[in-house]
Amino acid sequence: MISTRLANPADAAALAELFYRIDLHYFGPERANREASARYVALNLFQPHCGVQVMLAERDGQAIGLATFSLLYPAPEYSGQLYMKDLFTLEEARGSGAGKTLLRALAQMAVHHGCQRLDWTAERGNQAAVDFYHHIGARIVEDKIYYRMDGAALRAFAEANL
Repeated sequence: MISTRLANPADAAALAELFYRIDLHYFGPERANREASARYVALNLFQPHCGVQVMLAERDGQAIGLATFSLLYPAPEYSGQLYMKDLFTLEEARGSGAGKTLLRALAQMAVHHGCQRLDWTAERGNQAAVDFYHHIGARIVEDKIYYRMDGAALRAFAEANL
């Protein structure tokens, strides 16, 4: 049976391992680093500047996946929006219902907090994710454009005198 719960500081080691496995999955062994993942979790999660929460999926007391998310306000009709940043399950947990269980837990949290929407993005090239999201009834939002500023452009804009 798969259960979900909000992560807390005592879950730092499990979160560091899951974040490492995310990097390993998406970027390969040359970019994934367990020590960097542990430092990243310690310096960022559960800190005052961190606006993200983590929902863990567990089976037999072991973390098998996570969803990172934030509750955002305002949203239409004086409600909120739950925005999911990442959904990830370990390879050995894929197809077990862990992803669906995590998304359902987020949907329940959204409803509990009066949110009218649960939003997220997916990489166009990640066909398995696209198929999964279509399968559970999610729709593509055609009227939004996803923007990004990164690297040198981000630093230059941050340092510009306006």
